[in-house]
This record gives sequence, C-alpha cells and structure tokens, in this order.
Amino acid sequence: MLRPFKEYLEKNGISGGDQLVYYGCPGTCTPFVELLGFAVRGMNLEQVFVPYVDEAKAQKMKLIPDIGMQAGGAVKISNPKAVVVMGGLSMPNVPVTMEQVKSAVDTHPDALLIGVCFMNMFEKAGWIKSMDFDLLIDAMISPVDVWK
Repeated sequence: MLRPFKEYLEKNGISGGDQLVYYGCPGTCTPFVELLGFAVRGMNLEQVFVPYVDEAKAQKMKLIPDIGMQAGGAVKISNPKAVVVMGGLSMPNVPVTMEQVKSAVDTHPDALLIGVCFMNMFEKAGWIKSMDFDLLIDAMISPVDVWK
C-alpha cells in the first residue's frame, strides 16, 4: 500500500512544500498515518494529521530520527494538494458521520481525495457511493494468525 500511495502522489505532481492532510481516528488511525507519512518522507511535504474532522486540533507530522513520523505541533491547514481519509472514520461507534467527513474534505475542492482503509471498510459502511475518491487503497489483512 505504501508504494502505490507514494507513486500516486508523485504522478499527480505533489512535491516539496505541498500540504498533505490526513483525517483519521486518534490512536487507531495514527499508526497508519505515521506509516504512510514515513513512506513519503523524502518528498518533503508538509504532512498534517487531523483527529476526526477537527481542523483546529491539526498536528504537523514530523520525522524524528531513529523513530519515524510523529505528530507534534499545531499547524494550520492551508490549501492542501491532497487529503487522505482513513477508514477508521467509517467504523461503527466513531463520533463522526460520513456527512461530517465529506463536509470537511469538501472545503478543499482542489485537493486530490485519497481513501485508505482495510477489509472493505468504506464499502461496508456505504461510503464508496458518496465519497468521490481519486484513489482508494483497500488493504486486506487475511488471514490473521494468533499464536499462543
């Protein structure tokens, strides 16, 4: 999922200094945002994590040597070139609706809209018909083996 993500950004002219904004659930989506952010760290983008859809709480993603990408430091969203909606937002019992997510991303009409989910979550939640993703990465985790 990392290579296609990076290749898509590069193919669509996203480059150094451009802003890339991720919308996701705190905790559960954050590690995947860190992973995606790490994959594109060499592109020198301004990467931003927004918890749920609360842009007032947006945090800049920074590369910490020997650790990876970490959220830290308030940042203002300004004309992002791409927005990424994480699939955790479409899970049951998450305190945002698809309409709220759509409303948030629609405030950035010139940005590419990318969806990243696992196990057909956007499809299961009925978001595919309403969210006009330019790119959708739907990763499968199968099988999951748990050993004692």
